[in-house]
Amino acid sequence: GFRHYTVADCEFNSSKLNDIEYTQSYYYNKLEYVRFSSSVGKYVGYAEYGIKNAERWNNGPEVIARRGEKERYCFHDVGIDVEADLTKS
Repeated sequence: GFRHYTVADCEFNSSKLNDIEYTQSYYYNKLEYVRFSSSVGKYVGYAEYGIKNAERWNNGPEVIARRGEKERYCFHDVGIDVEADLTKS
């Protein structure tokens, strides 16, 4: 069968909150076809299918909703991770 899945990720490159990058990638049969990156602020498509989806999503409400995910998804995890690290040290 075919597999379609999405992966959300936060990249923590330093302790500064502004340096965190949120990405959400969409895959079909192990090939990434669309990615949202908080550093770019929009969807980027790969291959013809991904490019068409990225263009449509960038012109719709999807991109606006996705821009807030960095604060909702990543910053929440930063607080949990920092607290856990401080209690262990």
